[in-house]
Amino acid sequence: MNELAIAAVSRPARVAKGLVHKHDAGQVLLSGLKRLAEDEFLVAADWTDPGGLLAGGDCREDSAVLLTETIRQAFPLLSHAGYDVPFGHRLLWSEYRYALNLRTLREEGIGGRPDLYIRCYDVVRRRGRVSALSLHITVLRDGEQLATAHTRFTIQPPAIYERLRGSCGDAHRMLELARSRPLPPPVSGAGEELRDVVLSPTDARDRWQLRIDTHHPMYFDHPSDHTPGILLLEAAKQAVRTLRHPRVGVAEAMETVFHRYVELDSPCWVEAQLLPDDQLGRARFLVTMHQEGMLCFTALVSVAQEPTG
Repeated sequence: MNELAIAAVSRPARVAKGLVHKHDAGQVLLSGLKRLAEDEFLVAADWTDPGGLLAGGDCREDSAVLLTETIRQAFPLLSHAGYDVPFGHRLLWSEYRYALNLRTLREEGIGGRPDLYIRCYDVVRRRGRVSALSLHITVLRDGEQLATAHTRFTIQPPAIYERLRGSCGDAHRMLELARSRPLPPPVSGAGEELRDVVLSPTDARDRWQLRIDTHHPMYFDHPSDHTPGILLLEAAKQAVRTLRHPRVGVAEAMETVFHRYVELDSPCWVEAQLLPDDQLGRARFLVTMHQEGMLCFTALVSVAQEPTG
């Protein structure tokens, strides 16, 4: 990577909140964008003050939350500032995977001002506008690699999105429906503060109801007609930790697919099962989410055991 390009990204302030689709400017995590080539970018992030996004738990788990929200904010920034996508177009997650560098995070913690080197590929254009693209992301801080990630998302104009979503596309209506129902109780043992627990217990130890608090300051910073993808990712992580398997530690890597929307007006069921270890010897779990009998989300979660001694 071009070190001069990294140094050239200035961080005098964070980017405008509208560029990352946030209503609360205090939650903006990005401070700059520099184009390195036609489909390569350098995005400057600022983790010195995460604006209350973290609950103060395990720093390695917090880093996954911070990384994912940083990448989610990079979608609209790249779309609007890098590819001239008009405001009002919908950005829809298709898949996402990440891998943390736990050694560095254990030694140095989170925070600081990392840089995201982003290579865009498989760019699809319709009528001259970008309609889908994939991102490969390397996250560096002071020359140390903190994480790598891959994601793909699609972009829909308002007319297409509204036609496909129908009555479910009315965010205010869907939020009213969700808020007319009592919020299910939180599961115990996941380690989060009450506001951040996104699972509710059932009679089965490996099955939960998704707990969607539409007043949550990060997940519902602005009105949404469906459950945000970042909430589903957090639910997968909490499901694995709540199982309390003897080898459960930190979710070091995750591979996810978003199959369909998780709606706000009916229960979504989360299930987790232990799989054979992955190629690095880490415990691995499959998390699935179903709503009205249909598969909505899958995640393969690889868990690093905590060091002993």
